[in-house]
Amino acid sequence: MTQIPSPAGVLDLIQAFRRSKTMFVAVSLGIFDRLAKAPSDIQTLATALGASSEAMARLLDSCVALGFLKKDGLKYSNSPESQTYLARSSPYTLSGYILYSDRVLYPLWKNFEGAILEGTNRWQQTFGGSGSIFDHFFRTDEARRDFLSGMDGYGQLSSPAVVAAFDLGRFHRLVDLGGATGHLALAACARYPQLQATVFDLSGVIAVTREYMQRSPHGDRVALLEGDFFTDPLPEADLFVLGRIIHDWSEEKIRRLLKKIWEKLPAGGALLIAEKLLNDDKTGPLPALMQSLGMLVSTEGKERTLAEYTVLLREAGFNQVEGKVTDSPLDAILAIKG
Repeated sequence: MTQIPSPAGVLDLIQAFRRSKTMFVAVSLGIFDRLAKAPSDIQTLATALGASSEAMARLLDSCVALGFLKKDGLKYSNSPESQTYLARSSPYTLSGYILYSDRVLYPLWKNFEGAILEGTNRWQQTFGGSGSIFDHFFRTDEARRDFLSGMDGYGQLSSPAVVAAFDLGRFHRLVDLGGATGHLALAACARYPQLQATVFDLSGVIAVTREYMQRSPHGDRVALLEGDFFTDPLPEADLFVLGRIIHDWSEEKIRRLLKKIWEKLPAGGALLIAEKLLNDDKTGPLPALMQSLGMLVSTEGKERTLAEYTVLLREAGFNQVEGKVTDSPLDAILAIKG
């Protein structure tokens, strides 16, 4: 008798979106924020949130099963994982990225089939109106802060590994283009005492970045400069940084930006890129492939192999390119101007 394969992988993916949405809703309702202050019971949480107590019980018990909550009698409390990553009050919170995933990515992925059939993002189909994805992120102060909080949480996990991937000890002036909350600039300053850094980003972003700088012991070494890296002159630097920037844009825009950076750098200067690298045969790693599909539904861009980045960087004039796979959500590429 032929033995059929296990259905475990298929069954897991059938359930996967339910687990994600359970976490998304619990974060959106602020359950982990309330429990970060003190344990609570079902009725107290349901009343505070205007929710059905019976439905709240199902949600809380599911969060216990997922490992996000602990249950002691009638009281629920945060697990160490949720206290660290799901409560907004934590400096390591991923709540902003979760809200972005729930309110932006989840609706976009509902139209994923159309992206495959047509090869274009689903922004207009999903949200309508005009403008870019970033116009949507910055449409209100709350939306902007949620998005930047998400980028900061993701950056807290990846930036220390990215700045440690290569020896950057010979550089003195780092400029992070589109640096958001400054997480990478701060990580670089923490590791390399000789560095002075600048975060270069849009005016609406820099207003929020300033708040993050005030919380960091290295914030006084990071200058803030408003501008658009596509249209405005770039500041002086011997090390530019692009963190999760290249994967957003078309080849034409990438080539234009890389050439602009190369022209601004002195001989021996460098560009540090933080992105998730695809394997040479593009069959992994899975997070990079899923991110690339995410870029398809939401932007003009995609994820790339090191060889593909090398082609783009050499076309711009860089004559030495090296990549490092890290143990973090993002990998690192260093391109040197000879």
